[in-house]
Amino acid sequence: MEKILIIRRDNIGDLILTTPLLTALRQRWPQARLDALVNSYNAPVLARHPALNHVYCYTKGKHRLAGQSLWGAYWGKVQLLWQLRQVGYDAVVLAQSGYAGRALGLAHWIAPGKTLGFAGAQPDRRLNTALPVPTEPCHHVEALWPLAQALGVTTPPDKTTLYPDPALVTAYQKTLFTGYDAQRPVVGVHISARKPSQRWPVKHFIELITSLCVEHEVAVHLFWSPGSNQDKRHPGDDDKARQILDAVSELPVRACPTQHLEQLFAGMALCDSVICSDGGAMHVAAALDKPIVCFFGQSDVTHWRPWKVPHRVLQASSHEAQDIPVAMCLSAWRQLMPSLAETAA
Repeated sequence: MEKILIIRRDNIGDLILTTPLLTALRQRWPQARLDALVNSYNAPVLARHPALNHVYCYTKGKHRLAGQSLWGAYWGKVQLLWQLRQVGYDAVVLAQSGYAGRALGLAHWIAPGKTLGFAGAQPDRRLNTALPVPTEPCHHVEALWPLAQALGVTTPPDKTTLYPDPALVTAYQKTLFTGYDAQRPVVGVHISARKPSQRWPVKHFIELITSLCVEHEVAVHLFWSPGSNQDKRHPGDDDKARQILDAVSELPVRACPTQHLEQLFAGMALCDSVICSDGGAMHVAAALDKPIVCFFGQSDVTHWRPWKVPHRVLQASSHEAQDIPVAMCLSAWRQLMPSLAETAA
């Protein structure tokens, strides 16, 4: 196998959970050209990833920049597919845990020697290496693993991986760790969640942060998706963050709005532990090897929990994150970080 292309065109967390597959394929095929095709939204996840030779990305119509026409976005994708077709890939891997019809359409235009993916309800002649969809409950990383095995990988999946921009990490070190004792452990608290059932209330965050800073003598770096919650394309949590920051203004809390993904990666790399909801930020923290306390709402814990890092999952019987009490979160964090809890005691 000389040339392999991985296609993963969906969310940030999904692409992070694909990195064990990339690492395993590089180990199995150390001399191969191993490339990835992603979209402009999730592409920063693979920046500087040592398993890959090239990362190609296209812009989905819904992610196009202001002033860019829908036609322009589609024409750019057509040009990229033609470029990839000229490479002559031996294999294209559709890295999704189920049938990937749209990604299969991209693979068809690239015309590789073979296309690997999971079978749909009906046979598809474009998918010439169709694998059965796993039926037993398992983690998403494990659900992808038959793809690795089909390409000769015999080892189990390792951790997820992410490589923040070193220059940005250094810049954050200089700006965030000011105005308080730099020896304080840092808890990253991420307040945004795409799904309403995953969202924790403002009053809970205020109580949590106050307890962490006062009782446990930590610093808190507050992360959120910036913007207005009225933005239909990219709703943000500026209002929610402002309420929290105003309430804890006397405490060692630093604001970390993340205008782009690289800022989130660099900021979380400097945390000692992370508290967040299930979602992309949770998988970012796991790929950075951070202990995590995470809120789950209407989401499958078995399939989406943090992968191969110390963690505590909190999920109310109602499957609504708002019903998870602050005391439960604090207890989980103390169990996860016992040395800090003992210091405070």
